[in-house]
Amino acid sequence: ELSSWRSFLRAHAVITRALEVELVAEQALSLAAYDVLVQLVEAPAHRLRMTELADAVLLSRSGVTRLVDRLERAGLVSRCPVEHDGRGVAAQITDAGIARLRSAARTHLAGVARHFADRLEADDLATLQRISRRLVD
Repeated sequence: ELSSWRSFLRAHAVITRALEVELVAEQALSLAAYDVLVQLVEAPAHRLRMTELADAVLLSRSGVTRLVDRLERAGLVSRCPVEHDGRGVAAQITDAGIARLRSAARTHLAGVARHFADRLEADDLATLQRISRRLVD
């Protein structure tokens, strides 16, 4: 059991490290920033409350706040009030953020194929998906 756990962690670390290096080198964008942009572009109206965004990207609220600060300075996201909630704040992807995501997606998806999908058989991918869903649910 422990060996399986360690192998899983090692594989995750190696792959995410490689994806991060490629995104930073080719797109000047961290994997976490890429993930934030993906979550926002897939959200209704391209916006999420900061708390929802933190849950979606598995970062702390303070970590998401700092990351959104950087993305906002770069013009990739903007903050906006949440309707019917005077204190609520949401992050929304900008047109520049969508364009940046499109460009970065080419690098990221090529990396996912190279470092992950191309190394596994179709049956392996299906099994991994089934196992991952079980772990999440």
